[in-house]
Formats: sequence, structure tokens, C-alpha cells
Amino acid sequence: MANQDIELMAHLMRRAGFGATRDELEARAAKGYEATVEELLNPESVEGSDRLDFLRYQPGFWKPPTSAGMGGGIWLNDMVNTQRVLQEKMVLFWHHVFATGYSKIDHFHEVFKQIDMFREKGMGNYRDLLVALAKDPAMIYWLDNCDNHSYAVNENWGRELLELFSMGVGNYTEDDVRECSRAFTGWTITPMIPRQAYGRFDWDFEYQEEDHDDEEKTFLGHTGNFNGEDIIDIVCAHPATARFVARHLYNFFVADEPQVPSWQDTPPNDPDAVDLLAQTFVVSGYEMIPVLRALFNSDFFKNARFAKIKSPIEVVVSTLRMVGDFEFPAPGIGILTKESAYMGQELMNPPSVEGWHTGAEWINSGSLMKRINFSAEMVAKTDRPGIRGIINRLKERGDLSAEQLVDGCLDLMGPLTVQAENRQELVNHVSESGDLRWGEAGAEDRVAEALQLVVSLREYQYA
Repeated sequence: MANQDIELMAHLMRRAGFGATRDELEARAAKGYEATVEELLNPESVEGSDRLDFLRYQPGFWKPPTSAGMGGGIWLNDMVNTQRVLQEKMVLFWHHVFATGYSKIDHFHEVFKQIDMFREKGMGNYRDLLVALAKDPAMIYWLDNCDNHSYAVNENWGRELLELFSMGVGNYTEDDVRECSRAFTGWTITPMIPRQAYGRFDWDFEYQEEDHDDEEKTFLGHTGNFNGEDIIDIVCAHPATARFVARHLYNFFVADEPQVPSWQDTPPNDPDAVDLLAQTFVVSGYEMIPVLRALFNSDFFKNARFAKIKSPIEVVVSTLRMVGDFEFPAPGIGILTKESAYMGQELMNPPSVEGWHTGAEWINSGSLMKRINFSAEMVAKTDRPGIRGIINRLKERGDLSAEQLVDGCLDLMGPLTVQAENRQELVNHVSESGDLRWGEAGAEDRVAEALQLVVSLREYQYA
């Protein structure tokens, strides 16, 4: 099997999933690239994660009396263990675009219900997803649409729907924001029951017709007695929406773009790629699977290797999946969830409705140190099945020189292509202990040390 096939498959699985072991890469490469893309696009063909099994061992994550410390433990377990990796990656994508946080909502399970909605609808029709989002209790409370009344319009949801969820700044007016918001009056949540002694009651969407502004509205050049779904239809049909969604997909799956607030002034890094995705979005009737198929099969995707800095949760999940042994929801998963927060990305608690700033803004001196320390701690454990798999493959190559050990680790952890000076630094360090002879004491620990050096490299922080 050509190494270039493995490299391309590794690239796909880093972007469309959370990385893959060498065994999985070889199995997928044997199937072929396009066949693997189709499998990823049809998640129902493989097994998802077992939510009930998780709650059996971690009942405290079910409607917890407080959000603090709970984070996204259930979701982390899903990402680490699911075989439906693209479906879960799309959940992460929409959580970033439609950023909603429990810092305000204070009902962790309501945010998680939104996450489940992304899992159900995130690879389906974008128009249907927007309607579901507009009826989502967590979003309604997050953006104050429960305070949006016919007699007192609240523009928060209407503004963010246009600015951050669909069209982007510069494609609508302040009048459009107000008319949009008027159309969503009466879209609210049922009156809240007080908390239980040890948990929370569910929130539900409620349409209060008597509180809806049923007078004529003019929005983006269209006039009528619009309700919320009418607004969403007009928004989806606007050309700016297709370009906005396409650029988000490019930024998430292909290569780092400038931050969203600058998009009205800064053109895409690859306008042709964004145009292709936008055209596919329109032609498909806002269906996401055809857009994703066009993206993953494109040359611009295949050639954009190591052009994205991993998000903190990608660092955590890809490392846990690589080392293995996290299938069982053991105590401490809440602590593991906090690891990405220490790196700058707390699941279900984005810093604002704008979501997180990506790319180089993920990295500072503190977050970089945390990334390296976390990854180094994980790969140092030679009893983990993923690390044992790397060691066993290296043993098959016989005793190794320093260069062979370094190149073997880079190959099995990527394959990673690193700068010549970085590779030489690794070789120089490994050379201090001489050649690796498997019969000598501490040989496996030397492999673990080499893996720790690899995760400290700049290249390991890129996907």
C-alpha cells in the first residue's frame, strides 16, 4: 500500500474525524478514499456511542443540580468513542457557529439537548436546522427571545440570526433586524417550573399566538405578514447565506480563515473553493451532505494538509482516541473535559455568541504549554493500547538507530512531515542513548520519550 494513500487518509480522518490509528488508516485506505468519504457521509451505517451506558456509571451528568464542573463530559465520551466521527465533527462545527453557553442558561441539560439536536439535524437540511434552532429553548433563553414581545420587540435573536448564524454583517440593514425580530415575537419557552431538589425540569418551546406581531413586515425587500419560518425561508434564499455557510465550512474543515468579524472586509483565502461550496449548497436545496461530499473530494481539501491549527478539543479527543483505553466511562471524565478548557475552549460554554476565535488565536504561551503537557502525559503511558500498537509496529522493524526511531514515531503518529531542523533536534536527543535494542531494559520507555518529543513539535499542533 503506497504511503501517499495512508497520508491522504490520515488527512481526511484528522479533518472529518478526530484522527485514526495506523490499523484504521490501513483498513480505510484499502477501501479507497471516495468509499471512505461515502461511509463518513452515511453515519447510520456504523455504531454510535451508548448514552445509556454512560449514564449508568455517571448518573450525576443527568440534569445536574449545577452546571459548574460538569462541562461536556457526556459529549466528550461521545467524541472519544463514536464510530460516527463526521457526524460528531459536524456537531462541534454547529456548536461553534451557533455558540450557546451554560454560563447564562444555567441549565446544563438544556444546552446538551441542543447538542443532541445538532447531532440529529447537523448533516441534514440547513433550513430545517435553523427552524429547529429558533425553537430551541436554550437558544431562546441565550438570545432573549423569551423577552421578545409584540408590544416590546427584543432584537437580540433577530440580529444574531442575520449577523452570525446565516448572512454576515453588511448584507442587511438595521430595519431588517427589527422586522426580522418582529416576526419571531411569540416564539418563547413554557413557564419555568422551579428546580427539583436534586435536578432540573425540562424547558419546552411554546408559540404564543396572542403575543405574535401579526402586522405587515418588510424584510430584505420582501413584504408580507411574516412569521419566523417565512424569515428563515427568505434568509436561506439570499446569496449571502450560501457564501457565509461555505466560508465557515472552509475555515473548519480546510484551512484557517480570518475571524468572522472581518469577513465583510477580507476576502476568502480561496474564493474559488468557497464559491464551489456555496453553489453546491444552493443547488442541493441547502442540504449539507452534498456540500460535504464536494468539499472532501475536492483538490483544495486534499492539498490543504497541516493548514489548520487544532482546536483544544481536537487536541484532547484525538490524543485520547490515539492512546486508547477510554471506552469505559470511568470516574474522572469531568476532569478530562476540563482539559480543553485549560487550553482555551470549554465545551458548551463559548466566550460569546460569536463563538471561539480560531487559528493562531488558539495559541499563547500558556495554552501551548498545556497542549504539550497533556499530550505528553498521555503518550508516556506504554500500557495504553494505542501506544502498545505503536511499540509493536516498531518492534517489527527490528533494532533501530536514532534516525529510524524518530522517523518511525513520526510515521506512526501521522504520518507527520516536520521541518528538517526539528527532525534533527529529535535525532540528536535520541542519539544520546544510542541505538534502540529491544532486548535492553527501558527500550519501551525510550519509545514513549520519543513520542513525547513528537507531541511537543509545532507540526503536531496542526491538523
